[in-house]
Amino acid sequence: MASAASEEIEILEKAKSLFAADYIPHDDEEYMSEKQQAYFQMLLIEWKRSIHDAAGQTLQSLADGPIREADLNDRASSETDWGIELRTRDRQRKLVAKIDSALRRIAQGEYGYCEVTGDPIGLKRLVARPVATMTVEAQEAHERREKVSRDD
Repeated sequence: MASAASEEIEILEKAKSLFAADYIPHDDEEYMSEKQQAYFQMLLIEWKRSIHDAAGQTLQSLADGPIREADLNDRASSETDWGIELRTRDRQRKLVAKIDSALRRIAQGEYGYCEVTGDPIGLKRLVARPVATMTVEAQEAHERREKVSRDD
């Protein structure tokens, strides 16, 4: 699971680096100005494209042929690797749905504002996690409630 998260971070950092030379959102600007919205929209689109590219490579690898190692240990290792790869792609499929949701929020003018409180999420949080839907405080409260209900 750590490798999937690090792969997501790597893809996001790559997308950010494409735009860093041109523009970086600043706190001294009007919050969620057209320029900031355009930045996040392009960032999300690039992130989604990168995920689709990685998924295409996985599909190509699957299409290239089945696992045919003669040694049972090698075969088991390859099957485990494929299982991890497929779980990673499933996580990324769910992430694409979140990216699409964020793109819809941009189009509707709701991006960057907490879905619980309506407060601004904040540029630092959105740069770190462009699909964020809640402020840090609202997210922490949500996670506490979730933990309490799991413990019951």
